Amino acid sequence: MTKTEKNFDVLVVGGGPSGMMAAISAAQQGARVALIDKNKKVGKKLLMTGGGRCNVTNARSVDEILSNVPGNGRFLYSAFSQFSNLDIIDFFERNGVPLKEEDHGRMFPVTNKSKTIVDALFNKLLSLHVSYFPNQAVTDLLLEDGKVQGVVTDQETFHAPSVVLSTGGRAYPSTGSTGDGYRLARTAGHTISPLYATESALLSDDSFIQNKSLQGISLREVQLSVLNGKGKTVIAHQHDLLFTHFGLSGPAALRCSSFINQLLSKGQASVTVHLDQFPDQSLAQLTDKLTKLSATDKSVKNALAPLTQERILLFLLAFNKIESNLPAKSLSPQQLQHLAESFKAFPINIQHTFPIEKSFVTGGGVTLKEINPKTLESKKTAGLFMTGELLDINGYTGGYNITCAFVTGYVAGLHATDQISELRGLSV
Repeated sequence: MTKTEKNFDVLVVGGGPSGMMAAISAAQQGARVALIDKNKKVGKKLLMTGGGRCNVTNARSVDEILSNVPGNGRFLYSAFSQFSNLDIIDFFERNGVPLKEEDHGRMFPVTNKSKTIVDALFNKLLSLHVSYFPNQAVTDLLLEDGKVQGVVTDQETFHAPSVVLSTGGRAYPSTGSTGDGYRLARTAGHTISPLYATESALLSDDSFIQNKSLQGISLREVQLSVLNGKGKTVIAHQHDLLFTHFGLSGPAALRCSSFINQLLSKGQASVTVHLDQFPDQSLAQLTDKLTKLSATDKSVKNALAPLTQERILLFLLAFNKIESNLPAKSLSPQQLQHLAESFKAFPINIQHTFPIEKSFVTGGGVTLKEINPKTLESKKTAGLFMTGELLDINGYTGGYNITCAFVTGYVAGLHATDQISELRGLSV
């Protein structure tokens, strides 16, 4: 069967948040835009975010947002100066989707449904007459004399002087993120820095994890610290934590995962993390508190009950070889000191995280020195732009990754139209 050929000003590959925003941005400049996606419907991964509620962005300052993008966030300052998180909020408000702010600046649609966000983006695409081609996988870039000329799919050939790759990384391949963009970027002369799982649950072989001693316990606002091979703290995160049948999950664990994977990639067999259940108290303050609580005829477990959940208290008492039914006042200063240390720096050994395919975000990607930070255009191939998770950029959960996706998508779509002489200048 002969493939048909189509001509456009801008081609966007990938129908996730970054790709949809790129197509919208380019179309608003009057460009003839095609959005090509391998899935049946746009926004497949977007529907899963925020537990199906879609944490669409974060309301904090640009500096704070980029401080929560440990994977090369500084690269994005130029992009954020052109389209920021506040512009994302404004975009959805203008397009009939009021948002609400929750803890840590996280922004959600008032409807609490990811579908509301996906529908708003898709309806905007349709209103701007973006041509949509679902169920088409891009197999090749059309390249000539250092410039992009279009793309080839498994069904058709598309011609355009600008192509935006918004294919995502390799996290959750069931949503279409199977790493196609890395292969396409390589054909255009790009280097891909090593890929690794980020925002991933932590797996431990420690006996108390394997025998499920603490499975199901959830702790609020604790601190998890990652130690390097020399025992020095690499990063520490204060957030919620969940003990699971395989190890640790919850925001504190997810935020540490990229640092753990980078240490493991250097040959360490395991990485030690320290759990601090009382990050707002010093060791001396906590020891003093334990001393006061134990000055009673009550049993140890009853005297110290106000400190934490019973299961984790009994676990730490056993860890320190303290009989839980002993009179609290019989505890020695040394026992109290050791118990306080366990509350402040309990060691857990992490051997692995979930693989990229089961993680929220892909670390690594297209090397940023090969990308223009102002336009997101390739320095290797003229007319080729890259966005979102395809780039060597990754943030924490909390609306940071999706914010980077929207911002890079908008900026790439905007500059993908720079070569078009006659712009209609439609408003957002």
